[in-house]
Amino acid sequence: MSDTKDKLLVVEDDPGLQSQLKWSFEEFDVAVAEDRDSALAHLRRLEPPVVTLDLGLPPDPGGVTQGFALLEEILALAPDTKVVVVTGHNDRTNAMRAVAMGAYDFYEKPIDPDLLSITIKRGARLYHIEQENRRLMTVHGGSALEGLIGSSPEMMKVCRTVEKLAPTDVSTLILGESGTGKEVLVKALHALSDRHDKRLVAINCAAIPEALLESELFGYEKGAFTGAAKTTPGKIEVADGGILFLDEVGDLPQPLQAKLLRFLQERVIERIGGRSEIPVDVRVICATHRDLPEQIQSGEFREDLYYRINEATIRVPPLRARQGDTLLLARAFLERFAAQFKRPVKGFSQQAIEAIDAYPWPGNVRELENRVKRAVIMADGNQVSLEDLELPSDSSGERSEPFNLREVRERAESQAIRRALARTDGNVSKTSELLGVTRPTLYNLMKKYGIGD
Repeated sequence: MSDTKDKLLVVEDDPGLQSQLKWSFEEFDVAVAEDRDSALAHLRRLEPPVVTLDLGLPPDPGGVTQGFALLEEILALAPDTKVVVVTGHNDRTNAMRAVAMGAYDFYEKPIDPDLLSITIKRGARLYHIEQENRRLMTVHGGSALEGLIGSSPEMMKVCRTVEKLAPTDVSTLILGESGTGKEVLVKALHALSDRHDKRLVAINCAAIPEALLESELFGYEKGAFTGAAKTTPGKIEVADGGILFLDEVGDLPQPLQAKLLRFLQERVIERIGGRSEIPVDVRVICATHRDLPEQIQSGEFREDLYYRINEATIRVPPLRARQGDTLLLARAFLERFAAQFKRPVKGFSQQAIEAIDAYPWPGNVRELENRVKRAVIMADGNQVSLEDLELPSDSSGERSEPFNLREVRERAESQAIRRALARTDGNVSKTSELLGVTRPTLYNLMKKYGIGD
């Protein structure tokens, strides 16, 4: 076989179809297997980007047991390989079952080589894109924004804001509900900044008792208080040259707010018990889930400090407001935890998918991550079930919607397309089928709403 063409493995027991398929795909080096054992041998030897799989294989050519068993083995041995399952006419049940197990796509007999070729080429292209992404992440140590998973307009806006603010030294305030992933944004800001080779020092203002927080932030001199056996620099000083991250800054006690304000104005600190001023060059990033303007009104937070830490703001939307992102995150968590715990879990059941999509996720990304982690551990088979997630089967919540019919229709269309793409893992063919439209119509709608740009 030549090295210039992609390899394609055709698993088919019908000699007539074997011959037809073998000579229909001139752009591929085609290998043919007629049963499960020979297919696995070819898979190990050739490592093909794409496999077409007829579910009816000997010794059960009239059934699907051998086909599904082989599909499971292919996904375990070569999870990156794109499997296109070939099914009988109107056999949508087994086709959708195969896709739920992890198959890339399906195609119904009778076979039209031209149409099947489009699916195979698309699968091969996706395979190479994924391989190149992995190679680049290995070479460059991963993307600075790799922790930010999402395709919703809300998160794309957040990513663009991060990319613009990262090279600057402006004090940045990150606002969002608990569990929305504010710390991930801080790490991205650090990785994309000119200070990426210096330290990122974090301190949670709500987790440390008030009596200890001042010494943690500003440090102390030897003998400053009982137990101060040696001079110890604080977090601000340790972060010199890098970035200081003050998490839950809304919980900072009033006396320390005044001291932090002076540091931000003068860029010098004094250790507890010290008399000399120490200049410190840091960029300050703060985060909170609290409503700081409300705290200003109640006198709990200093207005002048608010404007010092808020030269730029990043607002992180709650998970329930991120159209289509919930399933993307859920799949990413499932893949990570399945590998971490060496579990054979490949996906979610249909009931689980519907529940994930409907649930409002009051605990945001953190709650989703924890539930998927537990579900992967508890799952009995290769799919996470609704019971594994321990979610209600239906959830609802009122949302503010416009009354203008055009706006309502366009918003509904955009949300439906994003949700469908998330549910099918970005597969346009399955998305168009799920939405009940043709692929050209779907492409036009995606272009209209800026989806996939």
